[in-house]
Formats: sequence, structure tokens, C-alpha cells
Amino acid sequence: MAQMGSKRKVAKGEKDNENEVDGGDGWWWITRKGIAASFMCIAAFGLLIRVAVSLHPYSGAGNPPKFGDFEAQRHWMEITLHLPIKDWYTNSTLNDLSYWGLDYPPLTAYQSYFHGLFLRLFHPESVSLFTSRGHESYLGKLLMRWTVVSSDGLVFFPAVLYFVLVYYSGGRNGSRSNMAWHIAMILLNPCLILIDHGHFQYNCISLGLTVGAIASVLSNKDLVACFLFSLALNHKQMSAYFAPAFFSHLLGKCLRHRNPLLEVLKLGLVVVGTFSIVWWPYLDSMESVLQVLSRLAPFERGIYEDYVANFWCTTSVLVKWKKLFTTQTLKLISLGLTISTCLPSMFQQIWAPSNQGFLYGLLNSAFSFYLFSFQVHEKSILLPLLPVTLLAIEEPFLHKWMTLHALFSMFPLLSRDKLVLPYFTLSALFFLLNHAPNRRQGTRETNSLRLFVTAFFILCTLSLHVVYLTMQAPPRYPFLFEALIMLLCFLQFGSLAVYTNVKQWMLLRRPILADKEKKLL
Repeated sequence: MAQMGSKRKVAKGEKDNENEVDGGDGWWWITRKGIAASFMCIAAFGLLIRVAVSLHPYSGAGNPPKFGDFEAQRHWMEITLHLPIKDWYTNSTLNDLSYWGLDYPPLTAYQSYFHGLFLRLFHPESVSLFTSRGHESYLGKLLMRWTVVSSDGLVFFPAVLYFVLVYYSGGRNGSRSNMAWHIAMILLNPCLILIDHGHFQYNCISLGLTVGAIASVLSNKDLVACFLFSLALNHKQMSAYFAPAFFSHLLGKCLRHRNPLLEVLKLGLVVVGTFSIVWWPYLDSMESVLQVLSRLAPFERGIYEDYVANFWCTTSVLVKWKKLFTTQTLKLISLGLTISTCLPSMFQQIWAPSNQGFLYGLLNSAFSFYLFSFQVHEKSILLPLLPVTLLAIEEPFLHKWMTLHALFSMFPLLSRDKLVLPYFTLSALFFLLNHAPNRRQGTRETNSLRLFVTAFFILCTLSLHVVYLTMQAPPRYPFLFEALIMLLCFLQFGSLAVYTNVKQWMLLRRPILADKEKKLL
């Protein structure tokens, strides 16, 4: 009888696989050749989308004297190519820090140097000292765009493949269609594509290193995780948004070993060793180290930049923080709020570290920094959005809702960059892929209150899009529409942060429920 039962299960599994291949859902055509082929197809499509977006304008295009982020990245290539490494972060006649001075850690500077070598090989005029300022030739722009596309393909894409293979190892959520959909949601994230390949940045490198570190944690390769995350921190200091989650999870795991102190020391040695290698040219004097560090913390810019949907910018409509407090006081208040909102998530992972809790911890930590830390930009929403995409299978509604509002929060920025067409195109693509026929969508939302609230906020979002594009703000309140967009998105982000913190702590109930089920059996 047992053999017959096992044969029935095998036959049922084979039948399910056949159904999947034969068109059981909308992804059968891309999954029938296996997950490797699926990844290659989605990756190729993702690269094509990136190339298409890169044909549109970028930050500061044709807007002298300082242009925008495109010119900043090009200028860093110019500086790192022509000046000694010790002078990259120092103000001088050859390196005017007021004109897009380097303000990212050394790994970004090294990346700029190697990309500069590439540009100099094919188009030396685009990175010549002084004379290349504001350079916008067709070939120069093409080469610059290529550096971002290649960085995405060499760092972010392999990291995503590593994550997916680890995440679904052992048959977890095991259908191929789920895996293909998940890959598509990560690689075709509209926010990351618009910022890196439209606006122009290299977030794909630091986020790719972070994804690799996350995958290493999930596969219990903690030393590799420390190495990769240390590289992410040394590429963009905003990667520190994830530091509390990495610290608490790895500490919680160390405390469960026979010799926790030894485990902590091993992880610490990897971190210190990685930082030492990256910072080696500046370790000869404390003055050099402090000079670099002073460039990484631009406190003079104020507690927020432009109209970002976080606590400080949203409440500043009523509370004039910059007038009430000094910069030093605001630094301390924001630090206190950021740490205090991180602590519940950290305690949960120290107390009961788990892979699922770690992913929620990454999201909650990034939310705390985005909502309360000092000097946050609209583009910083990419950081909490990363763990949301990694949790897309577990939290499909959270993923959809967060992505749409992350996009909306950057709409004024992308509109200024003349990226409205790719903005709406990628929004539509995301909506279509998110609602592609799939077994994940076997249940429909039946809560009438939730449906009403969702419909209300979607209507508000659509209305604000139309108003922003077709109407002029009153002269007395020139940034009224930006403020309304900021307020709407802040309400969503704040609500989602509360939800995900509660969800992380609810993970502690799972072992208890599992034990009860075992006793009943």
C-alpha cells in the first residue's frame, strides 16, 4: 500500500510538471527549457529594455554649468585618470571639489578609473582634463551608457542568478513559473532601470554586491557574505541602510555556535581585511582617512534633499526643522530615530535568526534609514525596494504596492530629466508582468475595505500624475504638487514599514505552531 501511495505521488508530480510545461500558466513558454534558459531569456530582454531606456535623456542633459549626475560620473573618470590616487578626494587647482567632487567611497573611485580607461581608449576627448567638462558628444554618451549596461550585466545579473538558485534550492516554492516570474521582477525592476539607465548612476554595482551577500547568508557562506557586503559599503555608503540587518542576523547566528567569540572574530577579520585592502592608499595617515570620510558625509546639504517621501521632508511642511534646530542637533535627532526604529527588527534576528527573518530585517532596516536618517534623496528608495523584490513571492501585494509608490515618489525627478515616456512604459510593463497568468494568483482579494482603500489610493495617484503634467502650481506654492506626491508616498511607506516590522516578529510564532501540529499528529 505504501508503495502504491508513493507511486501515486510521483505520478501526480510528473503530471503537475507536464501541466506546467504544456501551458498550465502564462509562463510555460519560457520555463519549458529549464531555469538556466529562462534566466538567459529574461536577462536578454532586461538588457534590451535597459538599452531602450538609455536612448532617452539623462540627468542634466544640455543644462550647464554643472549639468547633472551624468556629468558627475564622467568628471570622476576624468579626475581619477589624470590625478594621483592620493589627490582624488583633496581640493586643489586641478581638482575643484565644488564641481562634482568625489563623494563616494574608494571602490567607486576605482570603478571610475577603470571606466575612464575604457572611455580614453575609444574617445580620449571625453575624459581629457579640464577641456572635457560638460562633454556631450554622441560617442561619449554612447560609451558612458555602455559602462552602466556592462556593469549591470557583470555584477547585478549574476548576483540575481545566485540569489534565485539559493532561494529556491531544495524545491522551495518550487514551480519553474514562480522562479521565472521572480527573476523577471528583480531584473526588470522599473525603478532601478530608470535611475541607472535613464537618470544615470551605477546603483546596479552596490545593489548587485548586496544581493550576492544576501544569497551568501542564505546559503550559510557567512564569510563570503561579509566580504561582498563590505565591498558594497565601499562602493556606496548608502549600503549602510542594510548594515543593522546583516549585523544582527550574523551576530544571532554566531551566538548559537559552540564558540561564538571565535565566529565573531572570523567575520570581523574578513570585514577589516576587506576595508583595509580597499582603503590601502589612504591608510598612511589619519589626515588622508579623515579627508575621504569628510567627503562621504555631506552634512552641509541639509537633512533632506529635494522632495523625498520621508519623515523629515514630509513634516517640514508644518514643522520647519532647519529653522528650529542646528545641523548638529538634527544629526543627533535623526540618528536617534533611525537607531530606535531599527532596534525591534535587530532584536528579533539576534533572538531568533532565520533566513526569512533576515529578508524582512533588511527591508525594515532600510525603511528606518530611508524614513528617518540624515540627507536622504529620492533615489534612496531603491534600497528598501531591493528586499521587497527579493520577497516578491512571499509578499506579492507588498511588492506591487511598494514598487508602484517607489516609482511615483521619483516621478518629479524623472519628469525633470525628461524621462516621462520610459516612466509610463516601464510602469505598464511592470503592471503586465505582475499580473501575468500564474498559479501564485489562485486567490483573489475579497476584503471590501482593503479593496476600497487600494482603489482610493490608486485614484489619487493617477489624478496627481495628470495634475502634475497638465497644470501649473499656484505662484505662492510652486512646489505644491511635489509636496502632495511626497505626502501620499510617505503615508504608504510608513504604513508598509509598520506592517513589515509586525510581520517579522510574527515569524517567531511559526515554530510554536509547527510544534503544536506535530503534537496533534
